[in-house]
Amino acid sequence: MDAKEAGLSKAKQKLLELQRRRGSVAETSSAAVDLKYRSREIPSPLSLAQERVWRLDQTAGKFAPLHNESITIHRRGPCDTPALERSLAEIVRRHEIWRTTFEVMAKRPVQIVHPAPATFTLPVENLRTLPEAERERKALDLATMDAQLPFDLKHGPLVRARLVTFSDDEHRLYLTAHQSIVDGITVFDIFPSELTTLYEAFASGKPSPLPELGAQFADFAAWQRRNVSGATIESQLSYWQQKLGGELLVLPWPNKGVRPAQQTYRGAMHPFKLPHELAQSLKDLGRREGATLFMVLLGGLVSLLHRYTGQEDIIVGTLAPSGRKQIEFQRCMGYFLNPVPLRANLSGNPAFGALVRQMREATLGALSNDDVPLELIAERLRIKPDQSRHPFFTVALSVAPEVAHLPSGWSMTYMDVESGGARWDLYIELSDRADGLLGRAQYNPDLFTVDTIAQTVEDFRRLLERVTAQ
Repeated sequence: MDAKEAGLSKAKQKLLELQRRRGSVAETSSAAVDLKYRSREIPSPLSLAQERVWRLDQTAGKFAPLHNESITIHRRGPCDTPALERSLAEIVRRHEIWRTTFEVMAKRPVQIVHPAPATFTLPVENLRTLPEAERERKALDLATMDAQLPFDLKHGPLVRARLVTFSDDEHRLYLTAHQSIVDGITVFDIFPSELTTLYEAFASGKPSPLPELGAQFADFAAWQRRNVSGATIESQLSYWQQKLGGELLVLPWPNKGVRPAQQTYRGAMHPFKLPHELAQSLKDLGRREGATLFMVLLGGLVSLLHRYTGQEDIIVGTLAPSGRKQIEFQRCMGYFLNPVPLRANLSGNPAFGALVRQMREATLGALSNDDVPLELIAERLRIKPDQSRHPFFTVALSVAPEVAHLPSGWSMTYMDVESGGARWDLYIELSDRADGLLGRAQYNPDLFTVDTIAQTVEDFRRLLERVTAQ
């Protein structure tokens, strides 16, 4: 599979290249997928990971909007609102998943794809008349209101947008979507790229320059249900049984492991930034160890948790792009992620380079076996459900895909707005930008104080500075 054609981030390209050298990537990654297009008249099943999100939403979604994802598109310069609305309508037409809802038929959830609407009505808030100091607060209040509003998965829509005008030359498009219809590639690459391309064309009186999609997310879900089953699932379950066998220790952090009896899924956000010089040093360290930036950061986080707890057996989660390996689905919007556990062994106090190499092996192995939902792994390992915590990990880490190169006057930021929900105790996501690593720590305020999270982030930064200096 050609990496450029695949559309993956450079980090994921490197991971897949490492996998190919080891012979661990499935043939479907490089060969054309045997894609039998589903009938649009028959509801499609949900993908394996998408069904997990749907089921969790039926229970945990009652506590907090843990699946609401928000991004901000920034526009510097004049903004043609009708052209923006037309661009959004065209994206909804192009991508069936953004006009999909979910229903239960024969006791199983299915996707219902609705006809494309003729228009997209975009709420517009004009803040020009407010004092400049109040505009930011008002905009954030509006965006937060949208981000915290629950989605109706049966009736939809599962995406909402709002345009806020600060001045003639400053505008923001706040977009919130349910996680069942988006992933990192969707919000960092496909959506901002298509939106700005369409806007520039429509604002100039030109037609859409985008080619029609060869496949839709529902085609992927149907393909996955046909192909990721039987021997494939059994092989991957055997891998996880080997990696996660034995006693799985509970991470006694924070509060010495004291937790509410029922996981609350409440969330708050703490933004931070790692400077450019540190980011470059981390990448240099990764190159010396044959590892990606994610693997180095993972080694740092595992080391920090070890120092906090003294525990030698630690599991940290991440989100694997399980459905993005097939080229046919590279430009589809939708939820192609699957959470996977990465286990670290710190017995004997390994040197940091050795730990990074260990994290490389764990990451590559997980990427080769990332189709299996965690519920199936838990069932195979006979792990009893615990209403107070995630069965495998309570801390997760990811490095976001690269942001698409956007035309002049456009930019994109993420996790600017708090939805009020969180899937894990602590989730750290970093985005590699020109001036450093932009970070967001999403945490459960029932377990952490703001000061604790701020100190954790500071400890993480200092640890990374020490290991790169050494």
